[in-house]
Amino acid sequence: MSTTFQVALWIELLAAGLGGLQGALFAAGERHRRIDVLGVIVIGLTVSLGGSLLRDIVLNQPPVVVWKNWYLLVAGASAVLGMALQPAFARADWLITVLDAVVMGLFGAIAASKALSLGVGEAGALVVGVIGAIGGGMLRDVILGLPISILQVGTLYAVAAGAGAGTLILLTEFGTPTLIAGVVCVVVTTSVRLAAIRFRWTFPEQRAVRPRRPKGPRPVKTPTG
Repeated sequence: MSTTFQVALWIELLAAGLGGLQGALFAAGERHRRIDVLGVIVIGLTVSLGGSLLRDIVLNQPPVVVWKNWYLLVAGASAVLGMALQPAFARADWLITVLDAVVMGLFGAIAASKALSLGVGEAGALVVGVIGAIGGGMLRDVILGLPISILQVGTLYAVAAGAGAGTLILLTEFGTPTLIAGVVCVVVTTSVRLAAIRFRWTFPEQRAVRPRRPKGPRPVKTPTG
């Protein structure tokens, strides 16, 4: 199915704005790392634009975040706003978590929709949706030297992103309008992510298997004097 990409510009800019806000709030809260003002803005831009950049690279498309000025302007302004608001939300860690989940849903919906519009198959669109959803967060963790969230026990980042993107793809196949399918995608992604945190859903942790020591022959007791 190849159609014109239907996601409105304001939706993409909304995602970029929320991403910049969330990224800056996160970075500004990492005070023990002594990140300067420029660093906070860079992290905000990374979260805001990273997923879109990786999405377009995978789809072999011109990166919209480079070719269109509005993305950088909105993301940068949102990052500055997030840095300014961080002291007011210093104790509201839940806000950063909720914003993170919503941003994942938005970028996942946009990425999966764009992939479908370019004729990518359902499985490929699912992968692109997950990449778009978690790409900014992965780059943020790499820059800050943090454990990559998607690889950590108890996050279910990829599961939440995949559930949302998969729902969008399924609804689209049944003829649901892109906007409605996108809204459902955001709701599913956000709900799964927050539920995983609330109820501590996890996959089993990988544990190293220690090889058994081979049993040797029992020592023979020798008679003594």
